[in-house]
Amino acid sequence: MGVVPTRNQLLTLGDLDDFKNDVLQEVKRIIKECVSGAPGKKWLKSAEVKKLLGISHGFLQSLRDSGVLPFTKIGGSIYYDYEDITFMMASHKSA
Repeated sequence: MGVVPTRNQLLTLGDLDDFKNDVLQEVKRIIKECVSGAPGKKWLKSAEVKKLLGISHGFLQSLRDSGVLPFTKIGGSIYYDYEDITFMMASHKSA
């Protein structure tokens, strides 16, 4: 972001434009992270899905058992595709 001016320093239009661009870049990064839910991750573990959706372990289990939310099990770990989660949310959206 550069040098932060003190109260007695003048700001130029260029300074304000630089500040605006810095803020816009940060806002874009935050929005992208919020929209993706998990920045850069395609596969989420159960704990991440429960936190993301704000649901209990039992409810996540029932989503798996009923086939509403597909999953992949490797060893003892269960993984969920982020796209499957967003599809599930969109398909259960009410008006």
